Amino acid sequence: MKHVIALDVGGTGMKAALVGADGTLLYEARRDTGRDRGPDAVVAAILDFAEELAAEGRRRFGEAPAAAGVAVPGIVDDAKGVAVFSANIGWRDVPFRALLGERLGGVPVALGHDLRTGGLAEGRIGAARGVDRYLFIALGTGIAAGIGIEGRIEPGAGGASGEIGHIIVRPGGIPCGCGQSGCLERYASASAVGLAWAEASGNPDATAADCARAVEAGDDRAVEVWQTAVGILADGLLTGITLLDPAAIVVGGGLAEAGDTLFVPLRKAVADRIAFQNRPEIIPAELGDAAGCLGAGLLAWDLLAAPSLEESQHTEVTA
Repeated sequence: MKHVIALDVGGTGMKAALVGADGTLLYEARRDTGRDRGPDAVVAAILDFAEELAAEGRRRFGEAPAAAGVAVPGIVDDAKGVAVFSANIGWRDVPFRALLGERLGGVPVALGHDLRTGGLAEGRIGAARGVDRYLFIALGTGIAAGIGIEGRIEPGAGGASGEIGHIIVRPGGIPCGCGQSGCLERYASASAVGLAWAEASGNPDATAADCARAVEAGDDRAVEVWQTAVGILADGLLTGITLLDPAAIVVGGGLAEAGDTLFVPLRKAVADRIAFQNRPEIIPAELGDAAGCLGAGLLAWDLLAAPSLEESQHTEVTA
């Protein structure tokens, strides 16, 4: 059976699947990234995982994968197949397309940004299907976005589009791993909310989910932490709205799992900040943590569907 490898690399874990031509997930697996061992170890873990998936495909279906789609965090040059930079993992200029192509025996490899691939899936088969202009935002370990335009995700000139988590919302504020201070993700990501609630509650193991539950229970300290984060998140979203004028904002990631505890105050906070801008619909993502993996599979199948260089040259000559 013809299939592709889909691999989604996150800040702490990797999700992968073998995907059929109709989008069916034929096999799924997960691994830790091992980022505590450094960026080189993470790269090695990705290559090893991809090789394991290829072997699993041969065992199950009697043939090698037709292609691979890989989604990684940070700044990604999709065209060159290079992971340029990741603040959370620490790598720079990793030529994943070449490395994975060699490890997998020469199969074509599509490399994409993890959030952009998630946004691609939400746009084609998820919450934003049918929407021509949308912003997909994931609130997890960090914050990043995918800019959806007519069925594709805009990568930007150098692969750095959508890094909304590094908009400076509080100049001179909390230092960020990107080298700036006061970035949005240092205040409104799931990890940032967890840290703020750990300090406020006195529980060093507290998480953003714990904070959300405390908000629902009426804890005043949790309400203050939550409202502060939501307000700062709305500040960041307003910048995105002003620049991009999306019809919808699709919100996913760990923090979105709080449901109405997040969406009700967030919609109000954004509406309160709207002046002249169009007011987009703010909706929850549908695909959950499978979005990045599904998007990576779409990238792989898109790669196979695209005309080859020889076909393109032939078309140009005969036109």
